[in-house]
Amino acid sequence: MKTILFVDGYNVIGNWEHLERIKRQSIAQARDQLLEELADYIAYTGYRAIVVFDAQFVQGKESESMYKKMKIVFTEENRIADEYIEAHARDYMNASTNVIVATSDATEQWQIFGQGALRLSARELLIEIREMASQVQQDIKNIHQKTPKLTSNLDPKTKETLERWRRGSMPND
Repeated sequence: MKTILFVDGYNVIGNWEHLERIKRQSIAQARDQLLEELADYIAYTGYRAIVVFDAQFVQGKESESMYKKMKIVFTEENRIADEYIEAHARDYMNASTNVIVATSDATEQWQIFGQGALRLSARELLIEIREMASQVQQDIKNIHQKTPKLTSNLDPKTKETLERWRRGSMPND
């Protein structure tokens, strides 16, 4: 079963303390940081992601682009992300697809839940991302511990010679 994750971008930025701090300096940097964190998460989970930013900070026509396998949407002027998500989430709902909407907007959560999608608060999404990052770090640590080290089986003289080569000295220098 595949999963589509809709993310209300500015809602999540406003609810993640570290992104809210960045936003005070630069909304573009906060968006970029959110997208980087989501990219790692979707790569790990295998979800398809659609991140929606409403036109409150970017004026003009609706635009869509791809970034690290995520669809990024900026809604048209006077259209909020909630409206876009509600309208498009229905397009993906079927027996073989889970739709999850990440937002802390209570009204949006009830609206989308009523349509059959699952909801994930911004806080819950952050917890999942942090748990995923921790799991990845643990997996890497386990791999490194299990990987045999070349130098562990070498005699001391060979280790010394290899170390001199590594430092740019030739044997017999």
